[in-house]
Amino acid sequence: MTDKIAFIGAGNMARSLVGGLLRHGYPAASIATADPDTGQRSSMAALGVASSDSNARTIDGAASIVLAVKPQVLRSVVQDLKNHLHANQLLISIAAGVPGTAIANWCPAGSGIVRCMPNTPALYGAGVTALFANGHVTPQQRNAAESILSAVGHVIWVDNEAAIDAVTAVSGSGPAYFFYLMEAMINAGVALGLDEATARTLTLKTAYGAAVMANESDLAPTELRRNVTSPGGTTERAISVLDGGHGKALIEKAVRDAAQRSVELAKEFGAK
Repeated sequence: MTDKIAFIGAGNMARSLVGGLLRHGYPAASIATADPDTGQRSSMAALGVASSDSNARTIDGAASIVLAVKPQVLRSVVQDLKNHLHANQLLISIAAGVPGTAIANWCPAGSGIVRCMPNTPALYGAGVTALFANGHVTPQQRNAAESILSAVGHVIWVDNEAAIDAVTAVSGSGPAYFFYLMEAMINAGVALGLDEATARTLTLKTAYGAAVMANESDLAPTELRRNVTSPGGTTERAISVLDGGHGKALIEKAVRDAAQRSVELAKEFGAK
């Protein structure tokens, strides 16, 4: 018999995870979801899985519980469930910014908790998710968490929870950095006389191709860049402008500041 997975919250990320599980052959009968919003429940029902407005009923008998609610309400959701939770149930939180230690304070003693940081490409099955397990997570539960999150992309484990702040800054917020660059390139193409549709297609296909090259090649991104930067050529001229504007330093500062904001949010959402 397949272990039951309960989802508390039926928003975009939960729907992506449920959809990914179904595509990977996980039986719909072993998935249950809960959400106060009628529309969200209907979207889950359309996938063939049970959906309810009762969190307590939904987690009954579940081996794994995915907490897919907004960080601002996670505390009240978990505390309302405390008397219905069992220590042998795995809690998987995808709520950004809420530390596992805080979740542990709201749960029965000894609860296994996995904190996850997925990113938005998971909505298309192309995400990358970092996971951290507390000391109460069993090997079987670790495998369960990995199976659930790998349904929407690549999964990596980190050894300490503090690393989640760096993960948030690099991969959690990372798609926005690339979208920002795409936006600038499209605008530049239009300014140079291309129509917007052409500039957009050229930019997005180039971004996709560069990502494929970086992912498939044995070479580091630095070497890949050097290989397409001919001395005295157009690419060298463009890179010199970015270097002159301290482009790398600016990006590194942006990522550091994002990590710092993750630390601040953890203190805010995790406060007792």
